[in-house]
Amino acid sequence: MENVIELKDVCKYFGEGEARVKAVCDVNLNIKKSEIIAIMGPSGSGKSTLLYILGCLDRPSKGKIIIDGTDISKLDDNELAKIRREKIGFIFQFFYLLPSLTALKNVELPMTFNGKKNKEARAKELLRMVGLESRMSHRPNQLSGGESQRVAIARSLANDPQIILADEPTGNLDSKSGKEVMEILEKLNKERGVTIILVTHDSSIARHAERIIRLRDGKIIKGD
Repeated sequence: MENVIELKDVCKYFGEGEARVKAVCDVNLNIKKSEIIAIMGPSGSGKSTLLYILGCLDRPSKGKIIIDGTDISKLDDNELAKIRREKIGFIFQFFYLLPSLTALKNVELPMTFNGKKNKEARAKELLRMVGLESRMSHRPNQLSGGESQRVAIARSLANDPQIILADEPTGNLDSKSGKEVMEILEKLNKERGVTIILVTHDSSIARHAERIIRLRDGKIIKGD
């Protein structure tokens, strides 16, 4: 199966001179289409930095990143934003739903930015898919943590991405809600072929992945 993401000698530095910190260092990694990958490591190991680089939210200090055949190191900011909108969905630990909008309108929002038509019908379909057909008109403060994260999953799928990046997607959830979230992600992977890359500190969550990438001090120390 072909690679959807390739990282070649990728490094990310913060600071200058003696204060320079290597957050990610000499990372080489291939991720295949429709694969589920877990990235694990202690705090400060570079997990989130690597995820932000994979998601075109940050640029590497050196090295090459190829996403779906495109070398993104050669793209300007507008072209990177287009890659994010069209190819990548994001799920975060803290949901980041807009409190003034209903679940339905939160899911519609990425489609508004991307100029898609039939936003409402698509958003309703996605909310039904994650089991929230009865909660579409509710605002975030009327939803449980698990429900909020399901809205966030639906939102991440709004523009039909090939790749979902999930940063501690179950970190703020109880074990039952966390299990439900992982079941939804696995279903997306199996039925729609979505590539899923998740950062987690929870080994029970990482067991859902086909491969575990372990980081320490910004370097890959083990790939299962």
